[in-house]
Amino acid sequence: MKAEIDSFSGYRIYPSKGRLFVRTDNKIFRFSTGKTESLFKQRKNPRKIAWTVVYRRMHKKGLQEEVAKKRSRKTVKHHRGIVGADLTAIAAMRNQTAQARIDQRTKAIQKAKAEKKEKESKKEKTKPATRAPAAGGPRVSKQQMKGGKGGR
Repeated sequence: MKAEIDSFSGYRIYPSKGRLFVRTDNKIFRFSTGKTESLFKQRKNPRKIAWTVVYRRMHKKGLQEEVAKKRSRKTVKHHRGIVGADLTAIAAMRNQTAQARIDQRTKAIQKAKAEKKEKESKKEKTKPATRAPAAGGPRVSKQQMKGGKGGR
């Protein structure tokens, strides 16, 4: 006993059941029911009709292998030191309280301000005397010095 397969739905058609449709190009289509034949003749796409075998295969429905799903590997976190700070220093910073961080920050800011003030005071002490503008002669622009037009 040879069971045929429905051209539209993919279901089995047992002997003496179903219909046969031969197109003008001599291609043979077999249908189990009038419903599948009607949908085929309306040019419906079996991939878009949920109960057909083709749709179920495309959307991975009702597979036996679905029971044994693939196991996904869990990512393992590794803690590594960063350039300029080893792992112990990073762990110590992570375990600090918020208040300790704020105190550290304010101390660093005060230190930076003090250093800046000290630097500026040194600059003022070693600052050379500014030269006085040359009085006497008429003012000459850069253009005039080069020999070009300009001036007043």
